[in-house]
Amino acid sequence: MKKASFKHKEKVVAILSATFITETFPNSINFVVKQDHKREKRIRRLMKYQVNMALTFGDIFLSDNEKSCVLFLDSERKKTNLKTLLWEIELAIWCTGFRNAFRVLKREKILAKYHPKHPFLHLWIMGTSPSYKNKGLGTILLNEVLYFYGSSKPIYLETTTKSNRDFYTKLGFKIFHETHILNYPLYFLLKSKNQ
Repeated sequence: MKKASFKHKEKVVAILSATFITETFPNSINFVVKQDHKREKRIRRLMKYQVNMALTFGDIFLSDNEKSCVLFLDSERKKTNLKTLLWEIELAIWCTGFRNAFRVLKREKILAKYHPKHPFLHLWIMGTSPSYKNKGLGTILLNEVLYFYGSSKPIYLETTTKSNRDFYTKLGFKIFHETHILNYPLYFLLKSKNQ
């Protein structure tokens, strides 16, 4: 495992884009990204935004072979400033589209409602290059990251698929809420400091 820096930015964007471009079922990515002939470019823009945010307000970890990554946001470091506002405007223009922006804001409000009320680490997104999927690479990476963080803060995440939900529960995360309010499942999970 290695901690990514700005020099790894394009590599991480490429891993995440490749991970999600083939997933066309209802999920958080497809809810946020405008679904049109520019979908692939829009997904890449979303991943660029997420990488910028994680590099600025959290951490990004890469597997040793740089084929898997996981992005975290630190609730105590995350701030709104002019730079993040510009990133969000760019995201609305090039990724979500203005018509979808209100739906995305509604989604963000729902997610924020279930964020822990105390400082936490947000496991924001995780991806593995398609040719390396289902080989245990993501499991190894996440276990290493969980060990790295130790019991510093609780780790929170939300996911949309049962397979992801099951993956995280096997690693010690507990489901504390579930909803279908956005026409796809949302599972909210937490791994407390004491687990």
